[in-house]
Amino acid sequence: MNITPDAIVYWQVGPVGITATIVFSWLVMAILLVGSWVVTRNLSTGASVSPGQLLLEILLNGIRAQIRDVIGTDPDRYLPFIGTLFLFIVVSNVLVIVPGFQPPTGSMSTTSALALCVFAAVPIFGIAARGLRGYLKSYLQPTAFMLPFNLIGEVTRTISLSIRLFGNMMSGTMITATALTIAPLFFPIIMNALGLLIGVIQAYIFSILALVFIASATRAHEEQSAKRLNAKEETIHG
Repeated sequence: MNITPDAIVYWQVGPVGITATIVFSWLVMAILLVGSWVVTRNLSTGASVSPGQLLLEILLNGIRAQIRDVIGTDPDRYLPFIGTLFLFIVVSNVLVIVPGFQPPTGSMSTTSALALCVFAAVPIFGIAARGLRGYLKSYLQPTAFMLPFNLIGEVTRTISLSIRLFGNMMSGTMITATALTIAPLFFPIIMNALGLLIGVIQAYIFSILALVFIASATRAHEEQSAKRLNAKEETIHG
């Protein structure tokens, strides 16, 4: 039993090799690319829409609602990044029910790469919302003595993101393999259903945590803007 798809090597020349992690990561990306093209090539604004478009609209509206609940502002700025994270993770996790498929999220290298994307996205969104000076000042809150702790927090939460997703997917794979050896005729249906549920939940948790980290870098600016707007309205009406 392979705990991680990194252990499965399909081709290697010297230090360069193609593992199951790479192959199935590209497979998931291809599925998302082809699927999005098929669904969006004939979009309709009328009363009658295709099942694919209906599913896409439900999914996008759900993601927008979650972003709006966490960020409290226009979700479209964050939708491409958060939506891509969620779709990649959920498709990788759900396809685990396909025989022979090795979920790339079961690899520490994949989960680390996803966490590094979040690590880079936080300052990008923070600087875009608050400016470079305003974002850097957040590391000095509430006092300048908190600077090293705030910097350490940025690193540790990135590590925890990658380990959380990797650990949950790896443990799910091991539990499934163990259960199948105990009762191969009874457990497959239950474990597949449980695997689907866990896969969707893990994608949701990872995306929400990424959104919370981004919100922490941008919300102070949003709150300050709202306070200024309220002050102006009070001045006008007063």
